[in-house]
Amino acid sequence: MSELIIHGPNQLEGEIAIHGAKNSTLPLMAAALLCEEPCVLHNCPNLSDVDTSLKILRHLGCGAERSGGDIFIDPRTTDHFDIPDALMREMRSSIIFLGAIISSMGQALLSFPGGCELGPRPIDLHLAALRKMGIVINENHGCLECSVPDGIHGAVINLSFPSVGATENIIITAVRAEGTTIITNAAREPEIWDLADFLNSCGAKISGAGESTVTIEGVKHLSGCEHRVIPDRIAAATYLAAAAITGSTLTITDIIAEHLAPVFPAFDEAGCKLEIKDNKLKIISPKRLRRIKNIRTMPYPGFPTDAQAPVMAMTTLADGTSMFVENIFESRYKHVGELLRLGANIKVESRVAVVEGVSRLSGAPVEAADLRGGAALVIAGLAADGITEISGLKHLDRGYENIEKNLAQLGADVKRI
Repeated sequence: MSELIIHGPNQLEGEIAIHGAKNSTLPLMAAALLCEEPCVLHNCPNLSDVDTSLKILRHLGCGAERSGGDIFIDPRTTDHFDIPDALMREMRSSIIFLGAIISSMGQALLSFPGGCELGPRPIDLHLAALRKMGIVINENHGCLECSVPDGIHGAVINLSFPSVGATENIIITAVRAEGTTIITNAAREPEIWDLADFLNSCGAKISGAGESTVTIEGVKHLSGCEHRVIPDRIAAATYLAAAAITGSTLTITDIIAEHLAPVFPAFDEAGCKLEIKDNKLKIISPKRLRRIKNIRTMPYPGFPTDAQAPVMAMTTLADGTSMFVENIFESRYKHVGELLRLGANIKVESRVAVVEGVSRLSGAPVEAADLRGGAALVIAGLAADGITEISGLKHLDRGYENIEKNLAQLGADVKRI
């Protein structure tokens, strides 16, 4: 089992480029199944979730290869419509392949997905929407058996919650459906816009992506294209938090500042100075952070739930009391118990976490229970006195490319053993 060993406290300095967005790459890889020609995705991160998606594409018979940050996908040889249970369990995002397989093969056989255990994340929204589009779905023994006896047709779908995954699945399914599909209360995350941009480049007719109403006019054919994945806004927020807690000055490049706008107020309130120029962001952190009065996670353009744990970690050393309200997932405070091991003072009641800033953290053995919680432990470990040993790295490797190498290049004393 691998561990990260951090000798702290650390000071970061220099410049780091942000890799492509995991949460954009995965649906793009699934959407490529709909094309009738090869596709090339640039700026793809080297992550275990991306590797799992490559395995899924290959199992389906699709040509799928990686060369550095480029992924080449040739869907013309696709001849399977099932995903093995072992691959489905590796990541929650595997459900994004459902609509793509049904649309390209006319049937699908999938088990329920795995991934981080963040509390109930039911796929009911996905299934209800696809059923409205003419797809017959039977749930038997933990499997989804899907068929399309009368073809896929457009529909008006009102989501009760602006689910990113459900919005993506509907868009992917609808692009080659008969007629027009309208999604109301759609997710507005940048990853939705990126998916629509890719599909439109292939010949789809999608309008309104990034807004609450998305319209998809079905087309009969999609060509291939080359597409560059947008930067990972959560990775950028994570490195911002690492700089903030260590009182560092750091430059983050290859970002889209607009996508990070929901997290900027938190860093401003904490006393950090942010300088933005083109695709670069410089953070100048104070010696000690101020408290952040209240952070409530919300769908985009609200504060992202994926940034909650990293920002909470940085407030453990802030001057004063910070409060977090988690409105997206029920079990998103698993990192709290491990932060307490490092000396943090955090109290949790249901969806509310109250963080009393302490004067110092001390290193200790801790274990990541999920992806963003693991990032929080790294951030806290960078500022803690002594040695912090972090296990459970399989979670970190799902969303952060070479995190220990990147931090070491910025001056941190961190190694993977």
